[in-house]
Amino acid sequence: MAHQKPLSLILLSLIPLFFILFPQTIQAQSPTAPAPAPTGPIDIFAILKKENQYNTFIKFLNETQVGTQINNQVNNSNEGMTVFAPSDNAFNNLPGGTLNKLNDQQKVQLIQYHVIPKFYTFDDLQTVSNPVRTQATGQKGEPFGLNFTGQNNQVNVSSGVVTTNIYNAIRKDRPLAVFQLDKVLLPVEFTDAKAPSTDDAPAPSGDTTKKGTSADNTKANEPSPASTTPNDAKRISVGILGLISGVFLMGALS
Repeated sequence: MAHQKPLSLILLSLIPLFFILFPQTIQAQSPTAPAPAPTGPIDIFAILKKENQYNTFIKFLNETQVGTQINNQVNNSNEGMTVFAPSDNAFNNLPGGTLNKLNDQQKVQLIQYHVIPKFYTFDDLQTVSNPVRTQATGQKGEPFGLNFTGQNNQVNVSSGVVTTNIYNAIRKDRPLAVFQLDKVLLPVEFTDAKAPSTDDAPAPSGDTTKKGTSADNTKANEPSPASTTPNDAKRISVGILGLISGVFLMGALS
């Protein structure tokens, strides 16, 4: 028994030496943490569905195909994007009939008006140069813009018709930022009356140099006295000769 204690002590003292001499063996046998699962493509629909308060905006993103355009751009290019998502309450607070009055093209413009084709952080929006171009464009390709003002870590966005605060970021990582809005941004282009075009203006009614007056038009339609045909001239000549012959005959008889 006396010999067994020193032997066990010797074996215990050799364990640290074993770790020093064979570290790779020990590490190979230790369990390793699983590799993180690869992240899937960015999906604006999935991002908004998690919040459970953007159902109307999701509906329009789907119907107008703008949501698909967002996903394609942020997943297949280096261009980032920024989306301003009105909540369901924001749509519910619109004046009655606002959405029903929009045609299909205007619905697309409305949703595109809430999308900026560039990635902006919250801090970026406080100092951005106005107006900021959105995805929406007019009939002739003119861009619809938004204006941002920032002060004391608060950012307001204005369409010229609607002004609202930008609240918490639903997603803030590049290449897609998504911010919550409590109002729907209505483009000022939807409310502006169409300016009269010079092409559409009627010609002045008193412009006699181009169209002439009604009296001039009547005269223009009347035949000219000098414009006689050969048959008319022949009949006139015969009549004159007959008149002259009659005069001579009456003179002879008298």
